[in-house]
Amino acid sequence: MSGGQVSVDIECVVVGAGVVGLAVTRALARSGREVILIEAGEGIGVGISSRNSEVIHAGIYYPSGSLKAQLCVEGKHRLYAFCDERGVDYQRLGKLIVATDDSQCAALQRLLEQGRRNGVDDLQWLDAGQARSLEPALSCVAALWSPSTGIVDSHALMLALQADVEASGTSIALHTPLVSARCTEQGFELHMGGAQPMTLTCRELINCAGLSAPEVASRIEGLPTQYVPEARLCKGSYFSFSGRAPFRHLVYPAPESAGLGVHMTLDLGGQARFGPDVEWVDHVDYRVDPRRVDGFYQAIRRYWPTLADNSLQPAYSGIRPKISGPTEPAADFLISGPVEHGVPGLVNLFGIESPGLTSCLALADRVVQRLTPHSL
Repeated sequence: MSGGQVSVDIECVVVGAGVVGLAVTRALARSGREVILIEAGEGIGVGISSRNSEVIHAGIYYPSGSLKAQLCVEGKHRLYAFCDERGVDYQRLGKLIVATDDSQCAALQRLLEQGRRNGVDDLQWLDAGQARSLEPALSCVAALWSPSTGIVDSHALMLALQADVEASGTSIALHTPLVSARCTEQGFELHMGGAQPMTLTCRELINCAGLSAPEVASRIEGLPTQYVPEARLCKGSYFSFSGRAPFRHLVYPAPESAGLGVHMTLDLGGQARFGPDVEWVDHVDYRVDPRRVDGFYQAIRRYWPTLADNSLQPAYSGIRPKISGPTEPAADFLISGPVEHGVPGLVNLFGIESPGLTSCLALADRVVQRLTPHSL
């Protein structure tokens, strides 16, 4: 079919086929809705979902009562169960969060207490000797041990979510950017671009566009502009380690203001990678500046002093879709639904950075709840 514009009526449209968009689409389809998932890119998970540490977080870092804390703890349990059920590869490696001098111990103690308030009930305080019994190459004065932290094959996870979505009869339309949208009495009129322009009418619209979520929301005529936050882009670069690192568990420093510090993670093959660092940027550019490696050596040698020169190579980068700036407190996940903005059937997801991967299944259920009348 070519030449003209195709018009389709559907109950629900989800924008963005990253891990959160796939999980939301799955949850909506399982609730009995007829759904189409549209994605501007050439495949699923081509944005920030494929540019992270692939860590399943325990739920330690986030303010008690926040969405990040609630959904991370719930999402962790659900994600492990989903991976077991679907055969998605993961490893529950455990993580050490380290204090490299005495001045960091008070912050580490606060982190322990916060994690326990959040429902992370398996955290343990380790002295330097106990930490080195787990990781002999580690230099620290104390550490928190989080045995429920793990790593997951994020691409396999998204393929499993995609399989569930397609098994429900839901279509995924790639190369299909949302050009504009308009609120109507019946719901929404959407205009898509791509090789075959399309008009969709739907009753419910969910914006899971990641980095582009504020931009997508700004294209919705009828949504008051005060409910569209400013996008803040915070880049994080990763460097890979040549050879095999002497660690069997994940190693994190005491957290920094905009991120969790330059940490050491392992992929499922045992290869070490370090990152991300923190670089506030004004546009999306995934190239890794090799000159940033000096800051990596300095940060890593605080907990691994024997790291050799010339052993790190640029790997990849990601960009955190933040809605708070460098001098502001870190913002919580923002699930902006009809209760907030007054537009029936519309949910915008803003600021879904880490722990978005861990939280994806729990987050998806919250979206379905927001679309249910009288639900918060």
